[in-house]
Amino acid sequence: MAKAIWNGVILAESDQCEMVEGNYYFPPDSIHKQYFKESDNHTTCFWKGQASYYTIEVDGQENKDAAWYYPIPKEKAQNIKGYVAFWKGVQVEK
Repeated sequence: MAKAIWNGVILAESDQCEMVEGNYYFPPDSIHKQYFKESDNHTTCFWKGQASYYTIEVDGQENKDAAWYYPIPKEKAQNIKGYVAFWKGVQVEK
């Protein structure tokens, strides 16, 4: 079971993550949505498509754009459609 943890709180946990480029991508139904706020930030990956971001908020502290996902991925990345990955100090433990 993989867990994403920040500021002492479990943000997501699942045993059905997808591993892409060294990142765990958590299924959409495995995230604890109360900690996630939509961000206006977007980036583009040449083979995955356009990424959208979440800002994480725990106990009044924000971690801006600390999670990302591909709402409409390109063909080769369909296995991570809507799945959420983390960075910026969010620890993923397996």
